[in-house]
Amino acid sequence: MTLDPARRELRQAGNLVSLEPQVFDLLEFLIRMRDRVVSRDDLMTEVWRGRIVSDATLSSRVNAARVAIGDNGAEQRLIRTLPRKGVRFVGAVAEAAETTPESLAGRARGAGEIRLPSVAVLPFANIGGDPEQDYFADGMAVEIITALTRSSGLLVIARNSSFAFKGQTVDIRQVGRELGVGYLLEGSVRRDGDRLRITGQLVDAVSGTHLWADRFEGDLHDIFALQDRVAESVVATIEPTLQRAEIERHRQERPKRLDAYDLLLQAFALEHEFTADSMTALRCLEQALAIEPDYAPAMAAAAYYHTQRHFQGWTPPEGAVRAKALRLADRAVELAPNDAQILWMAAFAVWNMAGEGREKARDLFSRSLLLNPNSAMALTLAGWIEIMCGNQGTGREMLARAQRLNPRDPRNWLISGAMAIAAVADQDFADAASWAKKALAQNPRFAVALRVLAVALVKLEQPERARRVVQELLAVEPELTISSFLTRIPLPVETMARTYAKALNAAGLPQ
Repeated sequence: MTLDPARRELRQAGNLVSLEPQVFDLLEFLIRMRDRVVSRDDLMTEVWRGRIVSDATLSSRVNAARVAIGDNGAEQRLIRTLPRKGVRFVGAVAEAAETTPESLAGRARGAGEIRLPSVAVLPFANIGGDPEQDYFADGMAVEIITALTRSSGLLVIARNSSFAFKGQTVDIRQVGRELGVGYLLEGSVRRDGDRLRITGQLVDAVSGTHLWADRFEGDLHDIFALQDRVAESVVATIEPTLQRAEIERHRQERPKRLDAYDLLLQAFALEHEFTADSMTALRCLEQALAIEPDYAPAMAAAAYYHTQRHFQGWTPPEGAVRAKALRLADRAVELAPNDAQILWMAAFAVWNMAGEGREKARDLFSRSLLLNPNSAMALTLAGWIEIMCGNQGTGREMLARAQRLNPRDPRNWLISGAMAIAAVADQDFADAASWAKKALAQNPRFAVALRVLAVALVKLEQPERARRVVQELLAVEPELTISSFLTRIPLPVETMARTYAKALNAAGLPQ
């Protein structure tokens, strides 16, 4: 078996062995440090670049490395775990002539080789000339680092590394290479009387392109509340912005050999199109899981996309589809119980597919928001579910917070759709129609909003318009009937179910 760090390839008898990038990094580091035991802290620093991860995540990556080289946790012939001490590579290693210790240490940090979204927060510049504001500028960056570590799927560089550049005029590309990251967040703090102005910008460290920038202002006397608000807003915006940037980078680079992460990005890109055909994203996820059978992010995404198809009426109402989505959701949560994104994706699948498992879904949403309270998507979907349970006040608060955290999120049609449902629950049909129209202006294929609009128009005594909306709905869901809708979509509040049934019937939807 041959490991080539320069090409980032592992081969068995000349055949390429598929490895998740992070697993490759771990294996390469263990081999390079084979003369000693590698501690958990060593792995956090070298493989996770200072980010703290759970023991379960660490164990899964070590086990994946073992499987790749023909070892296992029982025998530990090549990778041995020493309880309370660490891990050591104990297999025989012969270095080829062209593979020097330096080349082994030459971790891929270049433009095409940074595989996972990795970000460093540089110390914020105090540009107001008041040295007393240095502590606030430093604290602002630290708050953002702390909050970013809650975002699943991001590698966040520890403060000690990124703060080494404090007070320096830096070249973004050079800093990116030195820290081994794809993205950098930088900012500044300026005092103007009793007001503070804070700016932040996210930059692609490879191309130098600015991806996002914003400005925040607040009262000096409420300085810590301002710090919290800025950190929350920045983090909530960065997570989806980095996902879109990674998708675009993948499109431009077009890797010759796709790994599980590449396929996950392809699936995200297809899902954003939100059409029946675009849900071929599931095929990408199936390929990802064929490469990496325990890849929890792909499992959770597949459960979520199966549920989206079910929710939109793009898949037959088969028990097998429900069972598959639930198996994927349960396994993803089992593998990554502390991953906020995996938890909310699984929660959405459980709510829609489990029938009797709705309290479990609400618990998963709660756990996700405890881990990352700044996830706009988790807040949106959790708020939606609260509304469906008849808790409109709680649901609206969550939706309002999601929109406040990320007002330019391209998926804000989900928030508008949920607000429309809340208005139906309150029997405020004018408001329901208004929210449904907002959602459809952003996403005309959104079946939820079309159903709400048809109901609202009937209640507003506009039956002809309601019938036209039902025809648009049937173009999205050709096999839709009232009975199939009520069977498929959980409406635990009985009055809401009756409202939908009567109004959709009046609008001409078949029974």
